[in-house]
Amino acid sequence: MTRTNAREIAVHFAFELGFSNESADALLDAMLTPAVFAQIGSEEPLYAEFPDEKQQTYIRTLVKGVYDHCPELDEYISKYAIGWKFSRIPRVAISILRVAMYEILYMQDIPNAAAINEAVQMAKHYEDPQVVSFLNGILGTFVRQEHIPDRAAEGDGQA
Repeated sequence: MTRTNAREIAVHFAFELGFSNESADALLDAMLTPAVFAQIGSEEPLYAEFPDEKQQTYIRTLVKGVYDHCPELDEYISKYAIGWKFSRIPRVAISILRVAMYEILYMQDIPNAAAINEAVQMAKHYEDPQVVSFLNGILGTFVRQEHIPDRAAEGDGQA
């Protein structure tokens, strides 16, 4: 499984948290299992391969990080969503933004440009071009305005 696929699964789980009263740990314990992947994988190719230990750790880190930092991440989204009320932003786009912002703020091994590019590419699968452009603008402005250093300038090539 690629890191891109693991990231997309993390976005799916972060999205689900928005509709649940479960903790991130409870959701992950229920969903991040070979049995669930086998069941879902027959209809959704993204889940066809169960993540290895490294990818499971990555998914857990993202989902738990988004869960733990959700108010902070939503504040940044609201701050940079010029002309859009938070309630108007599609929930999938919010989940993608949360994951990308968490990576930018807290995951030093992921270059900012990689986090933004991966978010934009993923958004293209779920949202219309206007929302994709909006998401790209939010993330670019967020990095510039918050003066977030790119701690992974020499990334390992794994976006």
